[in-house]
Amino acid sequence: MRHVLLLSIDGMHALDLHNCAHGMAGVNNGAPYCPNLAALSRRAINYVNASSSKPSDSFPGLAALVSGGSPKSTGLYYDVAFDRALDAPEATTGTGLAGGPCTPFAQATGTTTDYDQGIDYNDTALNGGAPGAAVTEGGIASINPQYLVRDPKAGCAPVYPWNFIRVNTIFSVVHAAGGYTAWIDKHPSYSMAAGPGGRSLDDFYSPEVSSNAIPLPGIQTAQGLPCAPLRDTVNAPYPWNASFANIQCYDALKVGALLNEIAGRTHNGAPAQKPALFGMNFQSVYIGQSVSEPGVGNGGYQDAAGLPSPLLLQEIEFVDASIGQIVGALKQSGIYDDTLLIVTAKHGDSPVDPTRYVADGANTPATLLNSVIPYSESPLNPTGIGATEDDVSVIWLSQGASVTDAVTVLENNAAGIGMGEIFYGPSLAVNFAVGGWSPGQDSRAPDIIVTPNVGVTYSGSTTMIGDHGGFGHDDTNVVMLVTNPRISARTVSSASTTMQVAPTIIAALGLDPGALDAVRIEGTSVLPEVMVALGMP
Repeated sequence: MRHVLLLSIDGMHALDLHNCAHGMAGVNNGAPYCPNLAALSRRAINYVNASSSKPSDSFPGLAALVSGGSPKSTGLYYDVAFDRALDAPEATTGTGLAGGPCTPFAQATGTTTDYDQGIDYNDTALNGGAPGAAVTEGGIASINPQYLVRDPKAGCAPVYPWNFIRVNTIFSVVHAAGGYTAWIDKHPSYSMAAGPGGRSLDDFYSPEVSSNAIPLPGIQTAQGLPCAPLRDTVNAPYPWNASFANIQCYDALKVGALLNEIAGRTHNGAPAQKPALFGMNFQSVYIGQSVSEPGVGNGGYQDAAGLPSPLLLQEIEFVDASIGQIVGALKQSGIYDDTLLIVTAKHGDSPVDPTRYVADGANTPATLLNSVIPYSESPLNPTGIGATEDDVSVIWLSQGASVTDAVTVLENNAAGIGMGEIFYGPSLAVNFAVGGWSPGQDSRAPDIIVTPNVGVTYSGSTTMIGDHGGFGHDDTNVVMLVTNPRISARTVSSASTTMQVAPTIIAALGLDPGALDAVRIEGTSVLPEVMVALGMP
């Protein structure tokens, strides 16, 4: 292969692909409703038992796809997590992580790590507030170094996202081999995909998804709907990711950038090479799954079989039409036959069964343990960023606190917090690392992870009807479709992981998967069916 294009349809399950490609009663008169994905499936290997990262947050989810590693090697547990070896940012971030002291070359006090929209200069602006940038230009220039956590061992230097990940990435390997690389995502913080050093992405584009929606003159969706004036003004000003209609325009902006790259230009149209490795994420399906928009309605599913609500259906149809655009552009550019196209997701979304959803922001593990967790992690901190809790609870304890005592508190209140499973000590370390404050222990590994019963979400939000982050099937089972005209249709039901995407990409480009740090550390294998199909056993 000369090119690999990686698409993440965040939130999309293998079930969603099955239903839309085969059709189901109650939608489109029973006929398939994703014709472009269905067409790709006829020349694809479809991995129906693929699992995303655990936790199934977007940050470790992307890291799995681009590094081949779990949090054990990447060090990324969540976009908002904790590190015992770092100190607070210089100034309070946009999402509320308080600024604090840092003494060069002294012992760190530990800090919550904010790697979502909070590190933007201005996360209400589509360009992240990047100084002097055009309205739609989001990228690394949007990152305010004063909002970055700091490393006392490095003289309190700010830790940029690409240096927060502990291993190299597919972009590192391909760029080092002379390949042109590009990636498009939802936050400037996702520039971590470049890997240590931050120089392996020739073109990185990340308009801020949490910013307030604005008209986008000249942009229209793949279905021909104009994005100026603003499509949805019911709750304006409102973030892109809180609106079913506006999120499509946000994704359409990124699709336009990707079409430029396919044509041999940068995301904003300047002359460039056609990338050897590139891709983007879609947000629309996840918004369709998880949002309740005041005055508009609820997304999500109508039953446990995955029947999409009308609002989720329109997001799936939009993404499918966009993929049709992308495939058409690959053909027009003359690189379709030489491109391995991988359609997958950073994470799923839970619950599919709408009757199982329970939002409870009061009875949470972090609330119970408030007195023994760092203040920056406390859900009772009125000005803070809050605990690392969605439909999972990831707990770091204060120095000196007893893990076994904390576990006893949680187990004694298991019913109240809807606890499904609890991981700590060896049950956590075997798949992650031994976390702690002592030398030799991993500064980022949590002390406890609680996965609640299906549908339980540690949130009091009235605008969400689903979430992700947990270990359950709906959270982790994702679409994984690997397609090229040389591939004959095949379904693989045995277990696979999104971590295997990274070494498969490197091998498909004729490079050594062992060049990926996480592959060597964790023994991540390629997807063997892809290698055989491409004649590269």
